[in-house]
Amino acid sequence: MRFSHAFFPTLKEAPAEAEVVSHRLMIRAGMIRRLAAGVYTLLPLGVKVQRKIEQICREEMSRADAQEVLLPTLNPAELWQKTGRWEAYGKELIRLQDRHGRNFCLGPTHEEVITNLISREVRSYRDLPQNLYQIQTKFRDEIRPRFGIMRGREFTMKDGYSFDRDESSAERSYSQMVEAYKRIFTRCGLTYGVVAADSGTIGGNFSHEFMVTADTGEEAISVCEKCGYAANIEKTPVVISLPKNEGGEMEKVHTPGVHTVEEVSSFLHLPSEQITKTLLYMADEKPVAFMLPGHRELNEIKAKNALDVTDLCLADSTTVERLTSAAVGFAGPVGLREDVHVLADSSLDGKGGLVLGANETDHHYIRAEEGRDFHVHAFVDLTLAQEGDACPECSHGMNFRRGIEVGHVFKLGTKYSEALDSTYLDENGKAQIIIMGCYGIGIGRTMAAAIEQNHDNDGIIWPMPITPYHADVIIVDMKDADCEEVADKFHADLCRLGVEAVLDDRNERVGVKFKDADLIGFPYQIIVGPKSLKEEKIELKFRKTGERKFFPFDTAAKKIKNYVSKEIESS
Repeated sequence: MRFSHAFFPTLKEAPAEAEVVSHRLMIRAGMIRRLAAGVYTLLPLGVKVQRKIEQICREEMSRADAQEVLLPTLNPAELWQKTGRWEAYGKELIRLQDRHGRNFCLGPTHEEVITNLISREVRSYRDLPQNLYQIQTKFRDEIRPRFGIMRGREFTMKDGYSFDRDESSAERSYSQMVEAYKRIFTRCGLTYGVVAADSGTIGGNFSHEFMVTADTGEEAISVCEKCGYAANIEKTPVVISLPKNEGGEMEKVHTPGVHTVEEVSSFLHLPSEQITKTLLYMADEKPVAFMLPGHRELNEIKAKNALDVTDLCLADSTTVERLTSAAVGFAGPVGLREDVHVLADSSLDGKGGLVLGANETDHHYIRAEEGRDFHVHAFVDLTLAQEGDACPECSHGMNFRRGIEVGHVFKLGTKYSEALDSTYLDENGKAQIIIMGCYGIGIGRTMAAAIEQNHDNDGIIWPMPITPYHADVIIVDMKDADCEEVADKFHADLCRLGVEAVLDDRNERVGVKFKDADLIGFPYQIIVGPKSLKEEKIELKFRKTGERKFFPFDTAAKKIKNYVSKEIESS
């Protein structure tokens, strides 16, 4: 590939909307261009990297005996309605109608479609297990697309699905895919961790995320350095020990102008841990109250799971005043309307002497007690994990790290197979429900995550297995015919040896060529200039370290080939 013929539109500066390193560098290096919010065109360099990641996925899926299919992007509504996800998926599901008024959606994931296929083709236990995957464009109407291709509305995903006859077989399939994913991300040159995660709208018994550690990651991960426990903070169980409150008869206290936990704490001369706040939400359009220790935040994922609802949003001031007959800041469970479902955090179970809002403006209760003064429907873990919380496995204090989710695996159980009547006949001729798993990798996210972990002030430093090109042959002086001839021959020699190389033959200053080479991230820069010609040597610069070496003309190409092969083999 000659640089003069290539479509590598590099930029000195990135647009203002580029928020993270990978977004900025992918734009500057000429890998992507924005078409609309969350919708990007992938340019040749970006396509090269994506295809290499896809190939690694295909090789490891084949190694794990998974077979590739290609499912329709256009999904009929009936399938999604049968599983309940037509409404449950929410506004992220892009819905449309054909000319006959029939409802469809653009697939954000393909559990319904693949299960429908299996339900029509699998008849006997002899047809199981099956493990199918695809690499395909997905569509999700993200409320806030950001970070370039890391969170877009159109993206490429490798999604796979396993089908088994019993739990033990399903567990083997799940474990097999976890190991395959580890090999994929290792080969892509990523530093990652496997963490327990919430299953979200996909559902299932449990799931794990593959998180690439990065300071700019949008996910927070709880990590125990002692026992190795790791989980997304949305999933991390929280155990809180609260100080003992003063008991006795409940009493209403006048608290003028005191709305927040901090204000109540100051007014009553109590620490925030001894204040109980009550938050009012609308859950699938029904009112619900959450009781929490005053110093903790509500984990809305846990709250949604506890209620088994799709939509959960904080009640507005008008709703709060309607439900409590008081201004915002004075809500509490005592005397709350009967149609309000009340859940309390587990840490409050058995605690007396609670300080609560009195559902009356400028008033709070002290020494309130559950079971005597009010009732809750259930005590559940509702709080968001905080750094330093006790590890659920060993009680050691946990640390937080930032991460980018690049893969997610789910033990689905029978959620989809039962809804879509996907069964098989066992050895006794009895119908049994197929047990499923599903496994996703964000191809674009993996590309972006690799950049987040591998860059410097000058640009990208690609891991060798996924770099768009291995080498950049730079002609220092385009007016020197000998330089051009030697560089052209050397470029051809590299290509014959299987080294993917670009020949920078542009009529540009050599400084521009060096900057573009660093920005794009070619692992090896071969510099051909008058000095090297005079000494009959090739100058080689290593992008990762900045080290420079010189090799004779007749051995340089094979040396570079060996470097490339060793780096790929060691990944």
